[in-house]
Amino acid sequence: MFNGFLPKISRRLIDMMEMPKDVFLDLPKTTVFGSVQAVLENHKGVLEYTPEKIRVRTSLGEVTITGKHLKIGSIAPSELVVDGQIADIALAAKEGRA
Repeated sequence: MFNGFLPKISRRLIDMMEMPKDVFLDLPKTTVFGSVQAVLENHKGVLEYTPEKIRVRTSLGEVTITGKHLKIGSIAPSELVVDGQIADIALAAKEGRA
């Protein structure tokens, strides 16, 4: 009966109160500094880690960072910092999410 109703109310309330959506809706947020660093917030864990590709699980799906000499500069429960020559960042959204 209430399937889908509460998320709509939550989103409206968050919009009305001008609250940060990434925090309250557990959405991933990626901040890119040129092509040398990316900070991914609200991650759910690292799936793959090589010098050319880092795959990370998020609530929306998988974020893939590709490039050269990639390394994890730091990792915390909700924040991941990737350093290196970043060529591309892509989100493969879960079905029904975006």
